[in-house]
Amino acid sequence: METWNGYIDEIVTGLQAVKVTDRHGASLAAADGFARWVELTHTLSQRDGCLFFIGNGGSAGMASHMATDVCKNGRLRALTLTDPALLTATGNDVSFEQTFSLPLERLARPGDQVIAISSSGESPNIVRALEAAEAIGIEAITLSGKQPGNRARTLGVLNFYVPLSRYGWAESAHQVLLHYWFDQYLSAHGQGPL
Repeated sequence: METWNGYIDEIVTGLQAVKVTDRHGASLAAADGFARWVELTHTLSQRDGCLFFIGNGGSAGMASHMATDVCKNGRLRALTLTDPALLTATGNDVSFEQTFSLPLERLARPGDQVIAISSSGESPNIVRALEAAEAIGIEAITLSGKQPGNRARTLGVLNFYVPLSRYGWAESAHQVLLHYWFDQYLSAHGQGPL
């Protein structure tokens, strides 16, 4: 049985080892990646774009949480694509792989952004949505874990990868990354962290 300290040490180690890459696979220092993410969010705000959040399971809960915080506290247009009726109707009537890509294709406009949260980076509906985002002309930021060669890591303008092998660890790390980004955005625009 592992200890509490050993468990949290793994998450901290993963956070300290976060890898950030750009659209071309070039590595960025974590601080530079977050600064670029804050800049992209500011640009989105200036053009009144919409920020879409997507994820499955625990990551869907995180997507909903962050869309709420960003809309309420950041005064940005933000939506999560995790409505149960939309997800199940699309999954049943079209295909599960299109549960996020279909709404993005209907709702997103060039200049919008999507944040994709996926512990594995291999979920077919996440990958398909990221491919749709590129076709639509919207920027994607990805958060992934598990295997370093996961597909999501190649599909964002910014890709944050935590080298953690367990879903719980990756999900916990992703929540920290999201809150850090959003606190940095708020601080950069005179609102201070929540």
